[in-house]
Amino acid sequence: MLRKMLPRLSEDSGRESKQRPLPVNLPIFTRFMTHDTSSIHAITLLSGGLDSCVATAEAVAAHGRSVGVLHVSYGQRTANREFAAFAAIADHYGLTTRLHADAEYLGKMGGSSLVDDDLAIPMSSATSSAAQDVSQLPNTYVPFRNTHLLSIAVAWAEVLGAEEIFCGAHAADSAYPDTQPGFFDAFQQLLHRALPEGTDIIVRTPLLSLDKKAIVQHGTKLSAPLQLTWSCYAEESTPCGRCHSCHLRQTGFEEAGLTDPLTSTSDLQ
Repeated sequence: MLRKMLPRLSEDSGRESKQRPLPVNLPIFTRFMTHDTSSIHAITLLSGGLDSCVATAEAVAAHGRSVGVLHVSYGQRTANREFAAFAAIADHYGLTTRLHADAEYLGKMGGSSLVDDDLAIPMSSATSSAAQDVSQLPNTYVPFRNTHLLSIAVAWAEVLGAEEIFCGAHAADSAYPDTQPGFFDAFQQLLHRALPEGTDIIVRTPLLSLDKKAIVQHGTKLSAPLQLTWSCYAEESTPCGRCHSCHLRQTGFEEAGLTDPLTSTSDLQ
């Protein structure tokens, strides 16, 4: 239904778009509601990445199994691998209230190397710094993505009666405008205006001020299953070791004095 409603975008009427379609084996708006949803107190945005895993660990520490987990696919290159990580992390915590939402329209719009094969994902050599120039917006930025993801989470939280949403965004190593404190302050103000009277939903960003080293340390302290996460922008079998996300993850583990369960220094090309 959604594919028929949203025609493929193209640069002109005579040429097919080269935006990456959503993988055919991913379900569209799949819901698993085997847990008593009346007892759900928080929603966590769980992409399957390192940060979202640690944020989920925070939610579980606060609310136990009374947490709903939301995963959104938007046509990204590693959609299948990210979904597998999401499911594994949710299984690890025994979280059975799940929503897998399809936002393939973001992929059809393009504008990001995460969804468009015509745009190259920036790669770095092993000797280059993992730090990203936060003064420049990289082409891995998916326009307005976090607003869409949070909006889905808020709508689901309203349905379930959840009071909190946990998001693993962090500002320290990011040039993305929708990972900065001001964005979340503004979004929270929007909720004060947009939600029905008597409905209060708080967006929690427990990692916002932490760098990747601190996130790894915090996740380890919480016994988060970091071995189940996936961070690579480009590959689904073995981390490429060259994209910014791989370098940032590897640097975080190394600076924390820990071994990344997915990669080692020798894997970086």
